Amino acid sequence: MRFDDNFLDEIKSRLRLSDVIGRTVKLRRQGREYAGLSPFTKEKSPSFFVNDDKGFYHCFSSGKHGDLISFLQETERLSFPEAVERLAAEAGVPMPAQDSRSAEEDRKRASLGDWLEMAAKWFEAELRRPAGREARAYLERRGLPESEWARFRMGFSPQGRTALKDYLVAKGAQPAALVEAGLLIAPEDGGAPYDRFRDRVIFPIADARGRVVSFGGRAMDPQARAKYLNGPETGVFHKGRLVYGLAEARKLASAGDVGAPFVVVEGYMDVIACQRAGVAAVAPMGTALTEEQMELLWRSHAEPTLCFDGDNAGRRAASRAIDRALPLLKAGRSFKFAIVSGGKDPDDVLREQGPAALKAQLAQTTPFVEALFVRERDLEPLDTPERRAGLKARLRAAAAAIQDKDLAQAYRDDLLGRYDGLFPSVRPERDGGFARPGRGGPAGRGGWRGARELAGPFPETKATRGGPSIEHTAAALAQAALADPHRLDDHLETLQRHGFGDPGLIDLAREIIRLRLDADVLDSEGLQRHLAGRGFGPLLSEIDKAAAKSGAPFLIPDASLATARSQWSHAFEVMTRMAALESAIQAAKSDLAGREGMAAIERMKAERDGLKRAVKTGTIWTDGGS
Repeated sequence: MRFDDNFLDEIKSRLRLSDVIGRTVKLRRQGREYAGLSPFTKEKSPSFFVNDDKGFYHCFSSGKHGDLISFLQETERLSFPEAVERLAAEAGVPMPAQDSRSAEEDRKRASLGDWLEMAAKWFEAELRRPAGREARAYLERRGLPESEWARFRMGFSPQGRTALKDYLVAKGAQPAALVEAGLLIAPEDGGAPYDRFRDRVIFPIADARGRVVSFGGRAMDPQARAKYLNGPETGVFHKGRLVYGLAEARKLASAGDVGAPFVVVEGYMDVIACQRAGVAAVAPMGTALTEEQMELLWRSHAEPTLCFDGDNAGRRAASRAIDRALPLLKAGRSFKFAIVSGGKDPDDVLREQGPAALKAQLAQTTPFVEALFVRERDLEPLDTPERRAGLKARLRAAAAAIQDKDLAQAYRDDLLGRYDGLFPSVRPERDGGFARPGRGGPAGRGGWRGARELAGPFPETKATRGGPSIEHTAAALAQAALADPHRLDDHLETLQRHGFGDPGLIDLAREIIRLRLDADVLDSEGLQRHLAGRGFGPLLSEIDKAAAKSGAPFLIPDASLATARSQWSHAFEVMTRMAALESAIQAAKSDLAGREGMAAIERMKAERDGLKRAVKTGTIWTDGGS
């Protein structure tokens, strides 16, 4: 359902953001805003800010930013329509009326849902009747005791060809409606419909709200044509858009610790095993993960763990997931991989070794980039130049498949760095505390590989002073970069053009980049020793003095590394944006083109001045510098 902007604005106008967030996050007033500990990461110092006037929250430690609706989506794992409906009810705003066609479709879906729910209760009852004796024994053998059956709504479909049909028709159902719900099969020759599930253990499939939309059945007869059978696509069930166990997994994820895994496994019993062990888990119901399912998973967790079997089928499933996920990857959303040891399923580990062992094995994960590299590396022997060149080409192609340009570059750097590590031709030599790689040697850490292509040539740089006064925030950025050079990894091109946002620091920035391109290892002490030797000593002293007056929170000694890097990146973007605007304004003045040119200059000046005010007043640290 689509929602009108006026409808959404009405909800937001009736609910105060800090009141809604304050139910789950302890907030305290701080100027025009509220501050608290991040609900998305573990931290000791508050980096989560709520601004009622602007209607948004921002979390510096995780980088998450959003409004009232997105907060519920992030913290309670709700879809957009679910969050809107929840907030509308709370605000007392009636949901918008639907057109007649949509209303009729909703009534039809509701009717199908009623019959599906009635079928689920009938299956549950049949499991406990005499006909379900073998099914009960099967569940006991699989380590699922009777005390857990109700939690997962386990059921049984008896052998009778029309047992379920007869029950539901007696309750008033039309056979055509039961066919549409996926409960009956209508023969192509026009014969009477009959039960789809017969002599099977039944696993109800629910949507994100916990409403039954279909069923999966495990055959009791070992000679059955299909060991597992899922319901067909219907008006309420779309296999490629849903995963088994989602509603329960979201409950576990919301109640668990920040950073707890969200696992994707292969089978119904594996999901149940994980959830019994307290691990949020789902399964794609026997199909390869679709793009829609991936989007659904990312709404529940930023980095779900894919746990496939270690056999050939499991490896193929993992490979398909890699290919489908690559174009969709972004900063803050990816996948990890885990393989349960010994060729076992999660269900086997829970029964044989207990919940602690299962959790421990699922915690041993491989990052997406490593899984991708290993797949390409192991595709063929690398015993000839042609095959090695083929590997490099595949790695470049894989990185290029990522639509996010920044992430694509980071993947290219990482993958080619791993490639170089396979074939080192010259042992690096140490020189003044830095390792200088040979022509075929390692590419170094972080995102520096390929930086020469981004930033152009870097000639030897002579030290220059920062002028009569270095801007305090720019000095703080420089000081933090000298202490932790790898925080510059994602900002090379901007650093080359605008330094740290102060013209007096551009030569220093370029010397740091030039040195880093020639060095495999860049530590803070060695970097500052080199810069002092190049005549930058007086400038470094000026930087220290100016940084002490900046009030930059990322310089606080007890700030976590993740929080400090996030705050530093935000300040770096603000300062270099100001520098870029200043350069653009000067260029526009020399190439003025009538009223339009003047209007463009005024717009740039307004943005620049707004950023300057944010830096001067310190609101850069709270409201994003706007």
